[in-house]
Amino acid sequence: MKKVSLLQLKPGQKAKVVEIIGGKALENRLMGMGIYLGRDISKFGHFVLRGPVAIKVGRTTIALGHDMAKRIMVEE
Repeated sequence: MKKVSLLQLKPGQKAKVVEIIGGKALENRLMGMGIYLGRDISKFGHFVLRGPVAIKVGRTTIALGHDMAKRIMVEE
């Protein structure tokens, strides 16, 4: 399995969160949204020019900012 940034996933692709690059504040913020290590997520898509990235976590759809999404490393 290859470790890549959430931004590098193709729309519709599923992956597991393996690392969050950032401080405790970012980890806590993501955990509040249901994104934590070991969690399965799927990418819906992203908007062009560094726009938000839409993902599905469980039954919830979330839009993350580009900079936040690039700090989430996943395994395909």
